[in-house]
Amino acid sequence: MVYIVGLLSLVFLALAFMVFGRLTSVMKSVGTSGEQETYGGTSNKINGAMFMVFLIAGTIAATWSFIHSTQYFLPEASSIHGRRVDGLFWGSMAIVTASALLTNILLFYFAYRYQYKDGKRASYYPENHKLELIWTVVPAVVMAIMVFTGWKAWRDIMSEAPEGAQEVELVGKQFNWIARYPGVDNNKLGAFNYKLIDNTNETGIDFSDESSFDDFTNPSELHIPVGKPVLIRIRARDVLHSVFIPHMRVKMDAVPGMPTRFWFHPDKTTEQMRNETGNQNFKYEIACTEVCGRGHFSMKMNLIVEDEDSFKKWCAEQKPLLSTAPEYASRIPANLKAKAAKYLPTVGADTTSTASAGGVAGSGSASLR
Repeated sequence: MVYIVGLLSLVFLALAFMVFGRLTSVMKSVGTSGEQETYGGTSNKINGAMFMVFLIAGTIAATWSFIHSTQYFLPEASSIHGRRVDGLFWGSMAIVTASALLTNILLFYFAYRYQYKDGKRASYYPENHKLELIWTVVPAVVMAIMVFTGWKAWRDIMSEAPEGAQEVELVGKQFNWIARYPGVDNNKLGAFNYKLIDNTNETGIDFSDESSFDDFTNPSELHIPVGKPVLIRIRARDVLHSVFIPHMRVKMDAVPGMPTRFWFHPDKTTEQMRNETGNQNFKYEIACTEVCGRGHFSMKMNLIVEDEDSFKKWCAEQKPLLSTAPEYASRIPANLKAKAAKYLPTVGADTTSTASAGGVAGSGSASLR
């Protein structure tokens, strides 16, 4: 390490001497000739004209590129906050584009307009406090407005979800998403515990919490109601994932051991989007935007946005995990067994003795012990 430092020191020292020698030779040449160096000629005029040609051609090319790219833009957002975000984005783009266009027009035009001419001297301001004030205050005010409006939108988007928002949970794992719903009896997701995760209970639902009794999962698609706030609770089972719903303008990381959330207000059903786009095969998609392993490409899930009646009907058709896996009844606390009874397949008055005896009674019965 010492030798490397010493070698680098010698290199930098040699470079310093080279720069010093170069500077010395330049300084010696200053003022040695009494003749004034002249510029101009045909090449100078050609360079000036090329500035204008480049300005016009570049503006046309940039405009064409933008218009051509519009076919690849996402359609209008399908959520209320999404359109607000889009408005901020395009507002910022307009300000940046206008300022870049203005400064470049002035830059290239001045290079052409004030090219060197024999006998013409440039005028300049040694200082101009008014101009300095203008080009300092105006950009500062514009930037302050942009920052404030962006912060206000972010504050509102990341605030607590409104009372009565529809709750769902998305759990990411290599390499798919699992959606968990709060059932039809209440709009409250039950507790979970990663230690309870197994091949059947993939989200680790904790049945010691009575809110978990009617929870059900779906690994193929996520259903949400339109015209109502939706709160997505997000977590990861293994590595870092990221929930991305482009048409809803939703993006939030799924971090192992650190549950995150995002709420939004969808206002366009899947059917509406099919009619607007003219594509009857249109589907909202949930993707993962964090490279999470070799199977990252398969981290996709369809999002179904439907009216609330259809959503409730679909939820009613689903079976709680407790109904399809009655063996988990053994995890229910004694004081909650009566509340859990209606979710179990064939638990009734005639199976009470069986339940007290323990074990699973018959092919469809479950023990409440």
